[in-house]
Amino acid sequence: MLTGKQNVFDFRMHGLSSDLRGELTRSYGPDQAQRVAEPDSICTGVGARVDSKTSYEKTTFLSPDARRALASSRSSLPLLHHSSVSDRTIQCSRMSLAAESPLQSSSSSEDFAALLDAELELASSDTSPNEEEAENDDENDLQEPRTKRRKVEDFESLEDIETPMMVETNQEHIGTSGVVKNDICPPHPGFFKGLCMRCGQLEEDDGSGVAFGYIHKDLKLGTREIERLRGADHKKLLHEKKLVLILDLDHTLLNSTRLADISSEEEYLLRQVESMKDDPDRSLFKLDSMHMLTKLRPFVHNFLKEASSIFEMYVYTMAERSYAMEIVKLLDPGKVYFDSKVITQADCTQRHQKGLDVVLGAESIVVILDDTEAVWHRHKENLIQMERYHFFASSCRQFGFGAKSLSELMKDERESDGALATILNVLKQAHQMFFDPVLGPDSSSRDVRQVLKGIRHEILQGCKIVFSRVFPSKSPAQDQPIWKMAERLGATCCTEVDPSVTHVVSMDTGTQKSRWALQNEKFLVSPYWIEATNFLWQRQKEDDFPISNLRSRNA
Repeated sequence: MLTGKQNVFDFRMHGLSSDLRGELTRSYGPDQAQRVAEPDSICTGVGARVDSKTSYEKTTFLSPDARRALASSRSSLPLLHHSSVSDRTIQCSRMSLAAESPLQSSSSSEDFAALLDAELELASSDTSPNEEEAENDDENDLQEPRTKRRKVEDFESLEDIETPMMVETNQEHIGTSGVVKNDICPPHPGFFKGLCMRCGQLEEDDGSGVAFGYIHKDLKLGTREIERLRGADHKKLLHEKKLVLILDLDHTLLNSTRLADISSEEEYLLRQVESMKDDPDRSLFKLDSMHMLTKLRPFVHNFLKEASSIFEMYVYTMAERSYAMEIVKLLDPGKVYFDSKVITQADCTQRHQKGLDVVLGAESIVVILDDTEAVWHRHKENLIQMERYHFFASSCRQFGFGAKSLSELMKDERESDGALATILNVLKQAHQMFFDPVLGPDSSSRDVRQVLKGIRHEILQGCKIVFSRVFPSKSPAQDQPIWKMAERLGATCCTEVDPSVTHVVSMDTGTQKSRWALQNEKFLVSPYWIEATNFLWQRQKEDDFPISNLRSRNA
């Protein structure tokens, strides 16, 4: 048995969310709301009780199942007990996540986490060491006029229902024989610590559902409940004129290195990080507990501040959670941008892959920023691939770059026109086009993936490109990544030159096609021109991407 403090959820006013406090105050008035919020007045589970002066109709801030449970306690209905469920977990799940109540209309994962903190507090608390004493106390309480909770009775032994108000409420769940029918599940909306949050049944090991451990430990939601939450989230965000932004960490917003991997040319950073430790505007940090240095990408704080006004933001990294949380403290010390929305390697449902199945946001409004395209195999249309931020030498070595790193060169990206500043403009453009007033007030059927596709396709519109010795001649040109990249940017690609060709992309000025470009005053550029255009979402100056190989060869 649970102790007196454990047999109810802690719904005191000071522990409630602002939304729930407001709902209580509107329903009861400020004085009565405080009393209703006390554990003696409002509980959860089938054995819950509403104060005798409290109107059943005024409990509309609770889910329908919870209202039935609250009302049923007024008729002294004993708790239901299934033999396969322990006393400790009886009916803690009767407040259904699936119910359509004001509490559950909020769709962000912070609100959802807050809801779960309230609804699941009983299930998540440890068993009291004084269980036997508490059980005796509960039995003694049965003799009191205002019983907090009846002792758990056998599943078959229901008392008659005498309260008129309860006849209709419980009719759908109680048969003529007096046996309660569990017709509210399946489907189960979700599970907490292996128990259904609605009916309390044990979870079957059938592999269904998706774990949302980053929202609440040991939480798993069913497919139907995920769809419901996504639908509510979609509606809420569109009303707020916001989209969803998924942010990778390493090489996208920052770069980290182990202290042991610092090169001799980077040792000045160790002195620098110590001298700057009290500077609120610093971008270099030493993570002592992890023996690492972390360099934030220029403009990252401004980026997060401006993006947060038009996006609900998640962190999604393949790193371990301990590292991710340390980094999030640097990016969002006030928990303004992410709060609980930090998804890490342990949350992924597929090995070496990231997926939106663990994001409570509709795919049609999700934009992803990540430096690695391969991990988003299922969601490439949502992806804006970022140019990798290689500040440390170890990062360059990791990806096989022979050039010196930014730290070794004592340089960095410019804040004004670096990667994050440039992509922020793209995000603002996508947001503006998605919510364009000309399209009308109803944005529910729009898809940000189509918006991104349209923006991208305009970048190289009007360019006709021929490739010369950029990829093996025997390989199908149309299957080459750089060919596909150019087409996504709006360019027309072909295999032979003609007067309509505007660009020749080559690695060698001596090929026949390269010479043709020079003779006919066409642009002759290296493949990096296309890659830079792709990363920066704007056509780059051709003169900045000359061909470095000057050897003459015949095509």
